[in-house]
Amino acid sequence: MVGYSRAVRVGPYIHVSGTTATDADGKIVGAGDAYAQAVQTIRNIERALERAGSSLKDVVRTRMFVVNVADWEKVGKAHGEFFREIRPATSMLVISGLVSPEMLVEIEAEALLLDRK
Repeated sequence: MVGYSRAVRVGPYIHVSGTTATDADGKIVGAGDAYAQAVQTIRNIERALERAGSSLKDVVRTRMFVVNVADWEKVGKAHGEFFREIRPATSMLVISGLVSPEMLVEIEAEALLLDRK
């Protein structure tokens, strides 16, 4: 409907669109829980990367968008659990809202596939 891709691979670069905490049926996971939503969001990013021939280990940049500044530690904790060893460059921005009022966090990711020998 909106005309975008979940992830786009161009050469060694993979760009994952803003991703939220939806399940396979498009329903929000973790309503009211920013940590649970961040975990589901990163799992969704992981699946998109895998379909593009990549993994979280290839992520070089993330952008986190939260609707409530008080949730920054919860979202940061989830991000750290997945990216602690990978350590991508990142930003966290507080925004006024997302498409659905149930959505508390949205995350974008960029990955770079280097020669693996």
